[in-house]
Amino acid sequence: MKLERSEYPRPQFRREGWQSLNGEWEFAFDDKNDGIKSGLWQGKKTLPLKINVPFSYQYLASGIGDASQHDVVWYRRAFEIAEENKGRRALLCFNAADYATDVWLNGVHVLTHTGGFTPFSSDITAYLKKGENIIVVRCEDTLNDAVPRGKQSWTGNPFSCFYIPNTGIWQSVWVEFFGEDCIAEHSLLCDYDKTELYSELTTLYGKADEAEIVVTLEGGLIKRERFSLRGRHNKFRFALPKDYTDDYSWTPENPRLLYVDFAIYKGGKQADLAHARIGMRKISIDEYGKICLNDRPYYQRLVLDQGYWPESGLTPPSAESLKKDIELAKAMGFNGARKHQKMEDPYYCYYAEELGFLTWCEMPSAYRFCAEEVTAITKEWQEIVKAGRNCTSNVCYVPLNESWGAREIATDEKQKAFARSLYYLTKSLDPTRLISTNDGFETVNPTDILGVHDYDSEKAENFQKYAGEKYDGMHPQGFALYAEGEKYEGQPALLTEFGGRAIQTDAQGESWGYSGAAANEEEFIKQLGSIMQGVHSCNFQGYCYTQLCDVQQEVNGLLTVERKPKADMQKLKKIFGPENK
Repeated sequence: MKLERSEYPRPQFRREGWQSLNGEWEFAFDDKNDGIKSGLWQGKKTLPLKINVPFSYQYLASGIGDASQHDVVWYRRAFEIAEENKGRRALLCFNAADYATDVWLNGVHVLTHTGGFTPFSSDITAYLKKGENIIVVRCEDTLNDAVPRGKQSWTGNPFSCFYIPNTGIWQSVWVEFFGEDCIAEHSLLCDYDKTELYSELTTLYGKADEAEIVVTLEGGLIKRERFSLRGRHNKFRFALPKDYTDDYSWTPENPRLLYVDFAIYKGGKQADLAHARIGMRKISIDEYGKICLNDRPYYQRLVLDQGYWPESGLTPPSAESLKKDIELAKAMGFNGARKHQKMEDPYYCYYAEELGFLTWCEMPSAYRFCAEEVTAITKEWQEIVKAGRNCTSNVCYVPLNESWGAREIATDEKQKAFARSLYYLTKSLDPTRLISTNDGFETVNPTDILGVHDYDSEKAENFQKYAGEKYDGMHPQGFALYAEGEKYEGQPALLTEFGGRAIQTDAQGESWGYSGAAANEEEFIKQLGSIMQGVHSCNFQGYCYTQLCDVQQEVNGLLTVERKPKADMQKLKKIFGPENK
């Protein structure tokens, strides 16, 4: 069965006029890297292969399924603008393409983007033809370990917990339509204490002279505000009726959402309209050092979710597959997930908002500290945070994980400075979430939380070392919990990676995991119960269990790669669910 991604690709900022470019494209490998020289960008030459966009060539869903490394690939397709959209301005949009992307339309270069995990777009109105249009895309994705890769192997082969890469277009491509101007960038945040919403809007051309924001709850009008615009960049803040405060609040137990429409006008005529939504919620640390959701202590029961599928790699096979993963995690007792080493498809946070599920937003790592890495991560992390701050479910950012890409951070002042710079950069873009600066060990201050990784603790008594909260001088997994010169400053502590249990029937051949495999389901449940007894005996303010499902050669999931439970779901819920804390 051929997979299709036909839904509107950006559900949290939805325009009504749009046209999908997913589906069959022409495709070519360019192993000699002579495609530019030979004129492929002109779009006049037919490419030899077919590929199913947005699935990358390495995986079967693309129709190719070639796992070998090809640094440069080309795409080509013809399309026509639908009759109802002709005469309007057109924005060409990509949710993600890995890694360096160039796009030509009818032989004209229309955009360049660098970074494998973030969305980008360009106004293509001036280059469209009345009839057939030819779009050509070139992507270059080498095995460079100094650029953000996440869990994609940089050796040419998968190994340990690093997997077959995704090259080229791996999220949706589409065109959407607007009038004389459009909203190029926006933020939507809430001040829970004051019952206010605040926003920044950047228009593409600065032609619009007014904006209107309309807020509704369950179809009823809550607020309508109209603002004058001056130039491209504008800020707004407006109060909601305070007598609705309790009704507005969003929690995983009661995921109530406000729907927000953004419209801009030029001379009284609407130029652009987009539909968004937000949950009124606050994540904070109180005077007693407790993590609070809406000013009440809240224990986070997270699962590590890497977002891989056997047939499609990093690309979800459908929007519904993301919803299913959240539903399965909730059914096992979790109230959130740390999306590990990946900026996920927008439908993930969309469903997390809707279903009531906390999420952590993490920077995909690079693996060699140098000036190139610093530049690449700093650029792409800004784009990730700008997207993540508009997701109600997101409560924590993780710019660095386990010193990946900063292997000497324990002693190297430059690498410590890099970590600190990412903390302050993140706060400058979004001060409303928590940050785990270098999650796992070799912690560098400032950080809002202390994230501890410990796969060596395999039963309840192993966790007693954490019971006294004496974190200075600790070495989980043999790594110093704090970098040299750094000390524990009273931050909330969470056990943000642990477990990783497997069952012997899964651990065959080239499989890989963290700990000795259980003999059967009964022993698997017994091991999990002992581990969680140890976790709950400590004063951690939450945890993140590794992991939701198996991924390629890594077989330590609670689910198989096909999302089939390895143990009875009710038994898992008794282990991970709220009754245990």
